[in-house]
Amino acid sequence: MSRMIFVNLPVSDLTKSRAFLEAIGAVNEPRFTDDTAACMTLSDSIHVMLLTHEKFSHFSPRPIGDAKAATQVILCLSSDSRESVDSTLERAVAAGGTADPSPKQDYGVMYGRSVADPDGHIWEIMWMDAAAAERGKDAVSDAIATAV
Repeated sequence: MSRMIFVNLPVSDLTKSRAFLEAIGAVNEPRFTDDTAACMTLSDSIHVMLLTHEKFSHFSPRPIGDAKAATQVILCLSSDSRESVDSTLERAVAAGGTADPSPKQDYGVMYGRSVADPDGHIWEIMWMDAAAAERGKDAVSDAIATAV
């Protein structure tokens, strides 16, 4: 069985956070959703657990950081094309996200943009040219160096 990842995120407004994740392609899993949490599926192996602050505090004794004031993690999702990066970002902004809190990355063989969700967590949407990726990190690094 392949491994799965469950990203647990504290959110201040569960409804807004669900709408944001649905805008970037997640589907709600109702079996693990209630008024304190929502399981959002991005793929067979990637799930995001949106947890109210109260619910999140049951899992960690540490205080919940303010994602709008400090960066703790950048969550990156692959995309099928440069165009789908932009269209995904547009949908995310329409669902309450803030476009491009980090600089746009356009390196020819790799293109990415970021969006902050309503709580300030940064989501990166990234496309990479499959042929360049197949050639490995040196080919990608060379292409990026040339683009910069």
